[in-house]
Amino acid sequence: MKRGDTLVVWRLDRLGRSLRKLVELVDHLGNRGIEFVSLTECINTNSSGGVLVFHMMAALAQFERTLISERTRAGIAAARARGQQIGRRCSLTPDQCEEARRQLSVDSPALVAARFNIHPRTLQRILSRAVL
Repeated sequence: MKRGDTLVVWRLDRLGRSLRKLVELVDHLGNRGIEFVSLTECINTNSSGGVLVFHMMAALAQFERTLISERTRAGIAAARARGQQIGRRCSLTPDQCEEARRQLSVDSPALVAARFNIHPRTLQRILSRAVL
């Protein structure tokens, strides 16, 4: 971008993830003579009022991201405390892992994986984790 251009984004949080980085970027753009506009928040940095609104909205966006992160971590901790599994279910049960291990002594990994309807790399990863 060059002096006189305008950087337009849909939402402020699409530009950056941290308040510090957003402020640094908008300051850098301003120093180069490039204006900034956020359509959703109606922010335009060509006036001092627009700069004030930008800083307020950036601080609120950072606060919102922090709250979401805290809630997510609390929800995961609560689910673990209830004994719930976090993340994707394993492709094979422990019994299937043992069966696959036995079949690998006779057949190729690709053939064994096909029998369990999984990718050979998935089979390899599951069996390596089961050993640990």
